[in-house]
Amino acid sequence: MAVLFKKPQQEQLASFFNKDILNAAQFRLEDIETIMNTAGHYEQLLIDKKVIKDMEGKVMAALFFEPSTRTRLSFETAMLRLGGAVITVAESETNQISSTAKGETIQDAISVIDGYADVIVIRNPVTGTADRAAQAALHPVINGGDGSGQHPTQGLLDIYTIMKAKGRVEGLTIALVGDLKYGRTVHSLVDFFALYGCDLILASPEALKMPPEIVRNLRAGGINVKEIDSLKEAVADADVLYVTRVQKERFPIVAEYDQVKDLFIVDQDLLREAKEGMIILHPLPRVNEIALEVDSYPGALYFQQAHNGLFVRMAILALVTGSVL
Repeated sequence: MAVLFKKPQQEQLASFFNKDILNAAQFRLEDIETIMNTAGHYEQLLIDKKVIKDMEGKVMAALFFEPSTRTRLSFETAMLRLGGAVITVAESETNQISSTAKGETIQDAISVIDGYADVIVIRNPVTGTADRAAQAALHPVINGGDGSGQHPTQGLLDIYTIMKAKGRVEGLTIALVGDLKYGRTVHSLVDFFALYGCDLILASPEALKMPPEIVRNLRAGGINVKEIDSLKEAVADADVLYVTRVQKERFPIVAEYDQVKDLFIVDQDLLREAKEGMIILHPLPRVNEIALEVDSYPGALYFQQAHNGLFVRMAILALVTGSVL
């Protein structure tokens, strides 16, 4: 890690101050490099068991209007590891605790919460909510996932994981498999991979193909995109196999979910067809798309991937609040 990452210069750090983090398309390669280096800086501090006070006296508001484990806990842990404090709203359709249940708009809620916090992280099942929150807030807003739209911090931690495992992202062949229609993680990731000039294999059932406008934009940008419906073909050429869960909660009709949920399964038999050195990533949670037996495969990095979210989210929180000391 020491070879790959180094603490950014002050001018690189300053370029993030008070910025919203809403979608993958907003980033340039140099922006990603700054985040990766800052994440590596914080990871090393934690490895060295340093007490970090970069965000001492600052407050993060975590607004999770949709269930979350890794994103919520890693953001909250990141803020605490940085020496800051956290206030949280966590609710679901059956557990309404905020005034949005009374009809309050997101804009009004954010306008109030903005006065309590130095940075806001929001997850909401409605696509575009993070953008509306950013319009209402004076402090930075970070998109923790909005419907089937974007999840940029997940994409950034995925890039960090690939860099640590492969030493680079440029020129790799990435296979994105499973639910490419509703999976907001892959919708963010393809923009990052396009910046690095990766070859993309999009493997999914016909009903779960990547939205055509995303594919058109990738090809218009000169990215080599291959759309297939064979998982075996995908693993034969991939340096990185990125597996996604078929998201039951996004399907308007449950019967449609039942038709596709078991079509793409990664197991030991499939790995016999894999390119040497292939790594496997998954944003989690998994259901049955990766067999438990695959956990022992040396390239199965999805749990390390989740842990890397802590370092990347520490970097993002500190960068947008100008707190990297």
